[in-house]
Amino acid sequence: MASFDLVSKIDEMELQNALKNTEKQIIGRFDFKGSDAMADYKEDENVIEISAEDDMKIKSILDILRTNMGKRGIGMRGMKESEITSSGLKKKKMTLTLTSGFDKDAQKLMNRLLKESGFKGKTQYMDEKYRIESKSIDELQTLFQFLRSHKEMTLELSMQNLKR
Repeated sequence: MASFDLVSKIDEMELQNALKNTEKQIIGRFDFKGSDAMADYKEDENVIEISAEDDMKIKSILDILRTNMGKRGIGMRGMKESEITSSGLKKKKMTLTLTSGFDKDAQKLMNRLLKESGFKGKTQYMDEKYRIESKSIDELQTLFQFLRSHKEMTLELSMQNLKR
């Protein structure tokens, strides 16, 4: 029986690489010369904090970060943006909260989508992942594409431990 584990987490190393590339581009751009603009990742809070002097620079950094994350294969669905707020000393900041794992609402949504898809295999939730089994590997891949591209899905999903 074919199976795979469906998980919702962001690859930490790829995120660090995307942030390093963003930092390099900020240093190299003319419109950021003499600026104290930066994108900082706080691992313990699972948050990226973008800070700069004005809204335009924050939006530019966000655009650069999204581009670098896209190049690294990190999806944007697991990010929640906050409003741009003043942080004092003529600086503004924005926080991007990275979500990973399945909370109660995500589990309910996942179960509803699995029923809605008409999947005829076996699913089981265990240790922050869904184990999905079926007789056909093609059916598993079709289900994964359905879940990943569904408009209501707000998590970044990835497939692990694909077994034939």
